[in-house]
Amino acid sequence: MKNVLPSKPTFGIFDHLDEDGRDIGLQCADRLKLAEACDHLGFYAYHLAEHHCTPHGRGVSPNLFLSSVAQRTRQLRVGPLVMLLTLYHPLRAFEEICMLDRLSGGRVELGIGRGSLSAELGYFGIGADAVPGRYSEASEIVIAALKGGKLSYRGRHFELNSVPLTLRPRQRPRPPTWVATNRPESAGWAAANGANLACVGHSSSVRKVTDAFRAKREETTDKGNPSPLLGLLRMIVIGRSDTHAYSIAAPAYETWLKSFKFLYDLNGIPTPPNLPLTLEAAIESELCIAGTAAFVRDALLGQLEVAGANYLLCQIAFGDLPLEASLYTAVTIHSEIMTRFD
Repeated sequence: MKNVLPSKPTFGIFDHLDEDGRDIGLQCADRLKLAEACDHLGFYAYHLAEHHCTPHGRGVSPNLFLSSVAQRTRQLRVGPLVMLLTLYHPLRAFEEICMLDRLSGGRVELGIGRGSLSAELGYFGIGADAVPGRYSEASEIVIAALKGGKLSYRGRHFELNSVPLTLRPRQRPRPPTWVATNRPESAGWAAANGANLACVGHSSSVRKVTDAFRAKREETTDKGNPSPLLGLLRMIVIGRSDTHAYSIAAPAYETWLKSFKFLYDLNGIPTPPNLPLTLEAAIESELCIAGTAAFVRDALLGQLEVAGANYLLCQIAFGDLPLEASLYTAVTIHSEIMTRFD
């Protein structure tokens, strides 16, 4: 397939809410300020990861934090990316989604997943062998519940008998759904089920995933999602010069990396072989982009095109980056990239 870049790509925010060395209350207050700014700047959505028992993610209850984001914003959409359905009773997950969609005025973007690190799930007593089945059943139940009516289900892990669904999401027929993956086969599932896609990795590798998505979508008679978003995640730091950008990005990435590795080191688990261990390696692998506005603009648009993506998930707050640095990056993405497509 030829390179695909829409005339107007969409821009959103992705966040791990990873530890920055400060009190979590102060950190969350800064994130809310950042969300307010991104709302005014016209970013599409604020996506928050879910992690447990690790400084890599302090947003252990994404929907709880996102309900605060929703009250501080007017247009910015909100959603977990992803909600670890493996850890939820699906009926409870469904009810939380409905509440957040109502509280936000119908702005939920629902990312669902099983969890990438078995140690996190193990702390909740869920063994690796049970994860695929629990997730499969939970996702089926949540999607069925979003259609309304009474809910009945019988599986190995969950059983529901004529449950009255008195809550409904505001959005019809349901909030947009998301799948985070780097695997072409999972992209096919997302396309067949009308979901959006979030990917991380070198743009040439992501292209295999977006190609698989588009190929499957062409086979699907019921397209489900008329305008799917194919997301590319990048950590972004824009400075007044290359030197300035690197000087703030390097220590922030080191802090983020330490949090990422926490559970791996604690449990003696080898870190992923493609994990960049320095900022330079992160830039080489395209996980991170740091530099002047012009450099970052050209790099991002080029990577979106190669990846066949139409949605940029901007991770502009990570590690111990100060709020001022994240705000500068957000404002510059708006003025130097987003407005060029108006």
